[in-house]
Amino acid sequence: MKERLQKIIASSGYTSRRKAEELILDGKVSLNGNIVKELGTKATADDIIIVNGTRILRENKKYYLFYKPEKVITSMSDEKGRKCVNDFFNNVEERVYPVGRLDYNTSGLLIMTNDGKFTNLITHPKNIINKVYIAKIKGYVHDEDIKKLRKGVKVENYITSKAGVRIIKNKNKSSNTLVEITIHEGKNRQVRKMFESLNYTVLKLKRISIEFLNLNGLKIGEYRPLTVHEVKSLINLAKNN
Repeated sequence: MKERLQKIIASSGYTSRRKAEELILDGKVSLNGNIVKELGTKATADDIIIVNGTRILRENKKYYLFYKPEKVITSMSDEKGRKCVNDFFNNVEERVYPVGRLDYNTSGLLIMTNDGKFTNLITHPKNIINKVYIAKIKGYVHDEDIKKLRKGVKVENYITSKAGVRIIKNKNKSSNTLVEITIHEGKNRQVRKMFESLNYTVLKLKRISIEFLNLNGLKIGEYRPLTVHEVKSLINLAKNN
């Protein structure tokens, strides 16, 4: 079956679909020996696709659950030389990349894969995949602000969706507060920005679960393969929401 070149390149794990489109437009992709610059071009598994001198091969799909440490970039490389999530997967033959992001100072659960279709499904805004975080907030968080977070708050140029918010520890006005917050959106630094919009500072942030997946059995910096059942369950959740 024929598929668009950019989809084949992304599915191979070489790069994202958007970057693949840029490579095609820049004349960096050839199909059976001919340079291709049309985004609508299609190919089959038997065709020879070369990107920047590297032949694109269809890889076995891999899915991992990773406990990302703090001070690690959710990227494949970093121009500043900081540690990246990719550095933890040197022993994995396939080129896996993150599904969504966690910011540099946030630890916790991250899915890594080489399946572009799966990544697009899980991260697409219309598909509701719940993510749970534990946030340590500087100072005392007031009840009225918890209600605002639950309804949605204005962050930059958008209003966040309703969030599940639960106080774990909120002793008195002189102590810090622990909050559990559940969101399904994946905008950049969203949880931090939600609290910042109400004049709170997030001191520490960890993602503890993505739907039914959690950190049980994993130490910081460790990963494990997802089971076939877990992958299928995530796909079904995304398709049915």
